[in-house]
Order: sequence, then C-alpha cells, then structure tokens
Amino acid sequence: MESAKKGFALLAGSVFLALGLNLFLIPQGLMEGGALGISLIVHYVTGTKVGLTFILISIPIFLLTWFVYRPFFYNGIHGMLISALVIDFFAPIRDMAVILQVEPFTSSALGGILIGIGTGIMLRRGISIGGTDLLAQLTAKGLQTNSGLIILLFDTIIVTAGSLTVPAISLVHSLITVCSVGLTISVIVSWKRNTAHPEKSFSRL
Repeated sequence: MESAKKGFALLAGSVFLALGLNLFLIPQGLMEGGALGISLIVHYVTGTKVGLTFILISIPIFLLTWFVYRPFFYNGIHGMLISALVIDFFAPIRDMAVILQVEPFTSSALGGILIGIGTGIMLRRGISIGGTDLLAQLTAKGLQTNSGLIILLFDTIIVTAGSLTVPAISLVHSLITVCSVGLTISVIVSWKRNTAHPEKSFSRL
C-alpha cells in the first residue's frame, strides 16, 4: 500500500512539475533554481531537452551521494528519473501558452506554485528529485548548517547566472518563481505535519 502511495505521489508530483515548467516558465523564458534551473539555461542556449539535461547534470551528483551519503541517493534517484521523463513528455503543451496569454509576472508565480506543489507532494512521501538540492544537503551536512539556507543560496546563484547568460531572462521574475516554489513547498510540508498532529495546529494561537 505504501509503495502504491509513493508511486502515485511520484507521478502526480512529476506532472505538476511538468505543467509548471512547460506551461508557464519555458514559454516566457523564465528561470528556476537548482539543477532544473541549470537545465533551463542549457535549453535556452542550445535547445536541448530540459528533462534530458536534468538527468545528465544530476548523474555526477548522484554518484557523489552514492559514495558519501547513500540515503540521499535512494531518496532521489526515482524522483529524478521519472520527473525528467514526464517533463519532456509534456513538452508539446508549451504551444498552449500562446492560447493562455499569461503575462510574465503571473507566469512566474503560477509556474513556481505548480513546481512547489509537485515537489511538496513528493517530499511528503520521502521522495526527492535530487539535483543540486542533494549537493546542498551534502554541503549543509558537512558544514552542520541549515540545508534550506544552502539551497536558497544555490538557487539565487543559479538564477542570477541564468539572467547574465541569457539577457532575455528576467532576474526579478525568476526570483519570484524561486520564492513561489519555496513558499509552496513550505506550506505543503507544514500542512502535512499539522494534519498528522492536529493538536499542534493551534500551538501559535
């Protein structure tokens, strides 16, 4: 039963990721953080498939986690592979963005929310999509610091690099995406804790 729930979370989360990227971010030339963000830079410059690039970028990081801290490898390998395949499978829906005609600010927020929902759904079942988040977790573990701060630092650097590499990328809109992703994930993960322990839901009141 637990395996079925994890499988559903993995598939559903990957679909939300794919929708956020292909409907809102890529058509507007927007950025995301992490390995997905690096994959978007490569896509904008070379036209390479985002999912395929994501896999290629993630492989060295997963090899590192295999030797350094294997639990990170097991928690992320399936999420990385399935989400990458689903992202490229949904690539044709980018044509729908012309019909939707959503302006960049709204696209950055909606894209970030959808990606955050997808990532949050998977995290609730202990699934990670890996990428630079794994590298950030390893760094945080070595430095004995908050992994969220390291992830935010990595994301900011990647988004800034993207705006410098591809002038058409809006740094402001892309930072909105990163914030939308982070806040959505935080809400979903916190909601899980509150529903699992209802007596703690009003602890701040």
